[in-house]
Amino acid sequence: MTKETMTRYFCNYSIGPRAYEKVYGECRPYGKKALLLGGEKALAAGAGALRDALRGTDLTLEEAVYGTECTEETALRWAKRAGELGADMLFGMGGGKALDTAKEAADLAGLPVFTFPTIAATCAGTSALSVLYRPDGSFDRYALFSRPPRHCFLNLEVIAKAPAVYLQAGMGDTTAKFFECHFSARGDRLTHSSALGREISNLCYGPLLEYGAQALRDCREGRATEALEQAVLAVVVSTGLVSLLVDDAYNGALAHALYYGLVLLPGFEERFLHGNAVAYGVLVQLAVDGDWERAAEVKAFLQSLDIPTTLGEMEVPLDREALREVLRAAVTGEDMRHIPYPVTEDMVCRAIEAVEAL
Repeated sequence: MTKETMTRYFCNYSIGPRAYEKVYGECRPYGKKALLLGGEKALAAGAGALRDALRGTDLTLEEAVYGTECTEETALRWAKRAGELGADMLFGMGGGKALDTAKEAADLAGLPVFTFPTIAATCAGTSALSVLYRPDGSFDRYALFSRPPRHCFLNLEVIAKAPAVYLQAGMGDTTAKFFECHFSARGDRLTHSSALGREISNLCYGPLLEYGAQALRDCREGRATEALEQAVLAVVVSTGLVSLLVDDAYNGALAHALYYGLVLLPGFEERFLHGNAVAYGVLVQLAVDGDWERAAEVKAFLQSLDIPTTLGEMEVPLDREALREVLRAAVTGEDMRHIPYPVTEDMVCRAIEAVEAL
């Protein structure tokens, strides 16, 4: 069964400072015991509020630090542990790797999963996949599921107190979802599902233009505000819906392909978060496409978020030989398998030079 013919499930979510008050009503129909997996910092930030929300109910939690990497071995271990505990469901709390571990473990155990993002950096809380890594931290594979988590609980008080760099990177990555989806789908006759997802991708950029800079300021001050809520919805919910609805060919393009080239540079991945580098890639994609009006708009927007907009700001030399492997990866990556016209290394190199001078 292809993605276009399989049964579709939309993500369900609750958002606000009191989102955890919805947990009992949403989760209790699935049973009385949950295994809560999370990162150490995430559990310290959110588990107390979750326990408070469940106090006096018959829904019990068994808490555990999931580990440090989302690996197949880790997920298998927690799936087995869920069986030993007699857990009725799995809860994932934290960032992408913790949530992905919970989703994969729940799938292996045949249990429903619920997510509790404590940062707004990815759409892992609502997406129907997990990114699996090897024990050494290198990429392994994508685990695809038949449906997203049953419910995602977005506690704004918890997210507001998280390091703002994660929201910053999340907004950069979310911006790319809009531009890459429209670029890769250009000229295609879309199915209803992909067309709907492409239209939802507009909400990955428009609200961030309006609220993003203020949301970042509010997060830096630890304040749960309307601006922060709009940014979190764009990062976690809108992006997740696009990923669930569109054909996989429309989920990426040059912005992500260039990122996977940049991480080949020594030390780059350690210095720059995924979303920030992908946001820079949006500028290069727009330059390749000759859309200078939009490129100027995006550059100003990224600057308002303190996201680097040039190689110079990222301390990467503007040198064709130094970028040789970057350029090669950018035009041959998996994200470039479905784009509206051929893109060459020369085109990407000229675009990078143009962005540097934008």
